[in-house]
Amino acid sequence: MNPSLQEALNKQVANWSLLYTKFHNYHWYVQGNTFFELHQKFEELYHEADSTLDELAERLLAIGGKPVATFPDILANTSLQEASGNERSEQMVQQIVNDFEQITNELRDGIQLANEANDDPTADLLTGILTKIEKHSWMFGAYLGNE
Repeated sequence: MNPSLQEALNKQVANWSLLYTKFHNYHWYVQGNTFFELHQKFEELYHEADSTLDELAERLLAIGGKPVATFPDILANTSLQEASGNERSEQMVQQIVNDFEQITNELRDGIQLANEANDDPTADLLTGILTKIEKHSWMFGAYLGNE
């Protein structure tokens, strides 16, 4: 049992809990000429967030940790910001890119902690999540016209 690895996993549980809610918010409130494509993409993302959240929480339980599971604990442990509810579609996408950048850095740190603890299953889990995040970041960057 590695307390700092458990903390890193719990931060991701909190982040993915917040993202699950944020993706729903964006799904419900997106407007404009990209409504149909973003509405569908945000739905895909909240389903993915749900699955990712469950995997992280179950891994944390498997290594003796306790995942955060209340809104106050989630908000106290996340490194992300809630949706304001006033974002335009491009701002929604940019915020997701920013969130994914934050999570990417934290996942890399978590992978390092898992490797130091010789916890290959946790390192593999975090690497798989990182792979998905990097693909989403690339796609959303292309959507925004980022080079």
